[in-house]
Amino acid sequence: MTDDTLAPPRTAAPASSGGFFQNLFVQQTLFLVAALALWEVAGAYAFDPFWSSRPSLIGERLWQLAVKGDLAWHTSATLTEAGLGLALGSVVGVSLGLLMARYERASKIAEPLFMGLYSLPRVALAPLFILWFGIGLPAKVMMSFSMVVFVFVLNVVEGVRALDREPIDLMRTMGASDRYIVRRVLLPAVLTWIMASFRISVGLALIGALVGELIGSSRGLGWYIERSAGQLDTTGVFTGIIVLIAIAMIANQIVSIISNRLTRWRQ
Repeated sequence: MTDDTLAPPRTAAPASSGGFFQNLFVQQTLFLVAALALWEVAGAYAFDPFWSSRPSLIGERLWQLAVKGDLAWHTSATLTEAGLGLALGSVVGVSLGLLMARYERASKIAEPLFMGLYSLPRVALAPLFILWFGIGLPAKVMMSFSMVVFVFVLNVVEGVRALDREPIDLMRTMGASDRYIVRRVLLPAVLTWIMASFRISVGLALIGALVGELIGSSRGLGWYIERSAGQLDTTGVFTGIIVLIAIAMIANQIVSIISNRLTRWRQ
């Protein structure tokens, strides 16, 4: 019998005390808490809360709005406007991008006008949308749509142009229809470009909804921010901004999770 068989059983080494703090989510949470704590201290001792407010005051305002139902009322309006604009922009943008990639000659002819529209600050279109659609939901949806549609078009066009053309030409010689090629080849190939467009467009859709609300609306986070600013209510302004930041963070995280699952086959 060897000495190894007489040795006491080995126990697992204790986990490193720093392992918990190596978690990315924990680090992100600690960074956020530290930033809020610094803001609270600065607002209490370094600056006048009238100019910068404080997280404690914002938290109190959020609680008041939630209890009264105003938080859900305004947030649901902005989410609906931005969500519908994003959905419509993605469908139209992907479809138009595929068409432009398919008919390159026509797309080159229309390219100067297209790039001119893309470079146009969409804020300039807001008064027109208000005139055409009123101050209701359609105007805000179209504002969000105008902010995101070009992102999808340009990304899809670049994604298709980056593909190897030989398999596509081979499928055409074998009699494959354009619809089959789009469904089986092009869309899976440009999926990463489409998901990247979604991540970019989340914030743009919110901006479009906010611009529409700032120009003409009776509800929404943009309307609440504008009203608070008109009343010199800094806490109200920061409250609306904080809610928008939270919405953008959650939406981007959802898009990232969906993107990872849809593109897992590429890894």
